[in-house]
Amino acid sequence: MVYPPGSAPAPTWFTYATAPARWSLVVHATCGLAILVLLPWKSMIARRGISRNRPHRWASILLGLLVIASLLAGMAHSTGLIVYVGPFTAMEVHVVAALAAVPFAIWHVVARRVRIRATDVSRRNFLRGAVVISSAAVAYGAGELIVRATRLPGAARRFTGSYEAGSYEPGLMPVSSWMFDAIPQVEAAGWRLRVGDRELSYDEVAAFDDRVVATLDCTGGFYSTQVWAGARLDRLVKDMHGTSIRVVSHSGYDRRFPIEHAGSLLLATRFGDQPLDPGHGFPARLVAPDRRGFWWVKWVTAIEVDDVPYWWQSPFPTQ
Repeated sequence: MVYPPGSAPAPTWFTYATAPARWSLVVHATCGLAILVLLPWKSMIARRGISRNRPHRWASILLGLLVIASLLAGMAHSTGLIVYVGPFTAMEVHVVAALAAVPFAIWHVVARRVRIRATDVSRRNFLRGAVVISSAAVAYGAGELIVRATRLPGAARRFTGSYEAGSYEPGLMPVSSWMFDAIPQVEAAGWRLRVGDRELSYDEVAAFDDRVVATLDCTGGFYSTQVWAGARLDRLVKDMHGTSIRVVSHSGYDRRFPIEHAGSLLLATRFGDQPLDPGHGFPARLVAPDRRGFWWVKWVTAIEVDDVPYWWQSPFPTQ
């Protein structure tokens, strides 16, 4: 049986793979452009600060460079003018630069404390802030219109901001992993899937032929729609009781889901009528429709059911 896209229950908002992703993208882009709007004023303050011979001046300079790199990479990705920077996507550069800037930003706030004055929360400053945000929102809207009117590659982005790559052609689908997960070489003959107190061989799992058309939307900036085949999780855990399902990878990576979503989750052994390859999760990977790629656990070795709440995990994995 083939289950169409969108048949899965909508996940919580922080997964950004359904409708809220559009609004999160708008807010995110507007905030980024607001930084650009404020740059002329901030640059004057920065020039005065750099002219002072402070011992940690280099940290402030590095913070500024990381913020600029993140902004430029974000604009390059959104317009499609630069999608890849060497082996990395512009989105990955955007995210890494932003994350690297966070500790420097915290240090900057602590080291350069500014005492809040009564005039800082005045009506005039509120209106100024409103003008900045409004200008940024208008700039975002104008930029989107220009991208579409000029038919730049960015016009083809999905609502999450991702670009299509290899849909319905498994051999062209990019390989991505969460953070620093290396691709393991797992032999089918020795692989076992632990489901509660049971163990299933690769042949036993591959004998299932449940199918779903689902889009893997990676936070690295691409999406790919494939026909995935394997075993629905509700078939695998039908005799097990609990409130959540924990799916565990060979690498130790794991994600947890509400038990009532079992019917919409698929443990795939094939895509496009061919076996998964190691880069895409062989022997088996999770397919989680309407969720971003980091939920799609690869190289699955165990499926557990217990009473730990599904939300008892970080919104984004930290390992």
